[in-house]
Amino acid sequence: MEIKIVENTKEVLCDVLVVNKFEGKETSNSLVNKYAPEDFTGKAGQIFVMHTQKEFPSTYILALGLGDESCMDNNIIRENVAKAIKKCVELKAKTVAFDFSTDYGFCMPLVMGVNIANYHFDKYKNKKAHRIAEIYLSNVVPEAVNVASIISDAMKLSRNLANEPAAFSTPSKLAEIAQGFEGIETIVYEEDKIRELGMTAYLAVAQGSVQPPKFIHMKYVPENPKKRIAIIGKGLCFDSGGLDIKPAASMLNMKDDMSGAACVLGIMKALPKLHPDVEVHGIIAACENMPSGSSYKPGDILTAKNGKTIEVDNTDAEGRLTLADALCYACELQVDEVVDIATLTGACMVALGSAASGIMGNNDDFVKNIIEVGAYAGEKFWQLPMWQEYRDNMNSDVADMKNTGTRYGGASAAGMFLKEFVTDNVKWAHFDIAGTAFLDKPQKEFCKGATGAGVRTLLDYIICQ
Repeated sequence: MEIKIVENTKEVLCDVLVVNKFEGKETSNSLVNKYAPEDFTGKAGQIFVMHTQKEFPSTYILALGLGDESCMDNNIIRENVAKAIKKCVELKAKTVAFDFSTDYGFCMPLVMGVNIANYHFDKYKNKKAHRIAEIYLSNVVPEAVNVASIISDAMKLSRNLANEPAAFSTPSKLAEIAQGFEGIETIVYEEDKIRELGMTAYLAVAQGSVQPPKFIHMKYVPENPKKRIAIIGKGLCFDSGGLDIKPAASMLNMKDDMSGAACVLGIMKALPKLHPDVEVHGIIAACENMPSGSSYKPGDILTAKNGKTIEVDNTDAEGRLTLADALCYACELQVDEVVDIATLTGACMVALGSAASGIMGNNDDFVKNIIEVGAYAGEKFWQLPMWQEYRDNMNSDVADMKNTGTRYGGASAAGMFLKEFVTDNVKWAHFDIAGTAFLDKPQKEFCKGATGAGVRTLLDYIICQ
């Protein structure tokens, strides 16, 4: 889709001209003001469509309700613009122009809404989904359009990779993609080097699969960085559960268990185009968790990179084992902050559903800052507790800890497990995106499938430093 900036969108020859309406106010379009029914009040989400009968260059005019102008925010614009785009798709429109009349800075959320709603994963379908080809905007800041487009493209890459079958998004494929980013220095460690680095908890998870593990370290380094951040994405390219195998229904969408890794890849591809003054390390411990004669077993004792020992209580609690070694590696880079993002626990999905991601960390100010950025970007985060009781439930008789606790408080227990592998001098936050990374039905601006969870929040956070 191409976005074009013009002087006056009212004069554009297009399929649909979209105008906004606030409650209690007229639109900037005379036809809408004259012919809209009384019940079209401008309430957020209301849509009125009419044929222009050649009184305007566009074929249709779509009036979009945005509610009370005094309550305007990014989320209202983005979500409702997405509704308008979906209606334009129903009309089989190819070209859409926006004529928004408001003092609110609508540009970035509008572009984000357009791009998110115009996304379809139909690579393997013979009949492709209809897409908008051109968007026309006026009264916008070109740089804001550019930034929103870059973030949208990062989300698209992330969504595509998580929607792909596991046969495509293998550890080797993720490594290949990471090595192709312009402006990013990428190192890929093979199994021998991974073992030499002491990441044997990660290797234990990988050893049951014929797909070789790939430890991926991407670096974006500006000339004078203000801060150094590491972002770790869980890279389970397929999770069968291992020898503690999942039920068939629970395994169906486990291609998405690398959504954290997909998020990191999207972010790293975007950074050289955004030019933030922040050094960013993107880290992925990519592998598969499969049952075989070589799989790791319940009762095995593993030694993580920092020397701590882990009794394997359940082979389906594998993501935290890969993240443990990745966290140790990241902290050794002497960064200021570390964020890990992972489809980690079903417990978080039970607690928060698909409406919000869980977040935990070792510094409340850092966590709250991310939550605020997420609210601006359009992603909800809910801080979960990190209390010693959750850690005590993972005590082991034969090792420093088990990799699971009781059946209760699983998301917080996982967070307490990960904390064991973060050094005290590094600010750390953990995102549990188990419920938000992949939707089983359309929700707000998103269609069914992968969402690119975390991409826009983390990019906005980096840009704002």
